[in-house]
Amino acid sequence: MNLPERMISKDEVKDILDYGEIIEYYQDDPRGEGCLMYAIARTGRPIHVVCSPKQDCLAIVSTYIPTLNIWENDYKTRRRR
Repeated sequence: MNLPERMISKDEVKDILDYGEIIEYYQDDPRGEGCLMYAIARTGRPIHVVCSPKQDCLAIVSTYIPTLNIWENDYKTRRRR
């Protein structure tokens, strides 16, 4: 997590929220409804953001750079195990 190339800036998160697409819905999550968003940030990196709408805000649950050992080349489709 402390590697500079793995750090995700707040501007990159904003890019995903502004221009990204929802690639998975988590309607039955015990922590509450949420979704996984994906986009290529202006920095050129693919980024995933897990978020959950709350009454007064949008909670950012997690952000990460997807890897090809879990995701297909489009970074939208999970690889079959």
